[in-house]
Amino acid sequence: MNKALFIDRDGVINVDKVHVFRSEDFEFTRGIFDLCRSYSDKGYLIIVVTNQAGIAKGLYSEADFLKLTSWMVKQFEEHGIKVSKVYHCPHHPDFTGPCECRKPEPGMILQAIKDFDLDISQCILIGDTESDLQAGRRAGIPEANLQLFDPRPC
Repeated sequence: MNKALFIDRDGVINVDKVHVFRSEDFEFTRGIFDLCRSYSDKGYLIIVVTNQAGIAKGLYSEADFLKLTSWMVKQFEEHGIKVSKVYHCPHHPDFTGPCECRKPEPGMILQAIKDFDLDISQCILIGDTESDLQAGRRAGIPEANLQLFDPRPC
């Protein structure tokens, strides 16, 4: 079985500027590459789990999100870090109704457990909101492995 570092995007990987979907607006947080590299060096898969309500709200398209994601993953690669997968929830309850993937629901994490044969007891989640941590709890990540991130721009 594998272990993973689950990380939120907006507020952890990048400064949360609300509905970021273009690379020119994307600002990496200080130390994110070092943080991810340290976990990767310890054998953790790097998996991003991110709510993207801007898609449901019509502020940007799925294609816009995927283009930015591809660019972001390439930036990690240029820093010697492999992002195993980026899971995203394109829903918002006010626009699309309830779903199983929008944090605090654990759907994205549960899907990753299946996709990567993860030992959830060895996984870590870093998020910037209580909603992120709740998703981790609901998926079975031990409380000691849930961390709030204090984002600071580079």
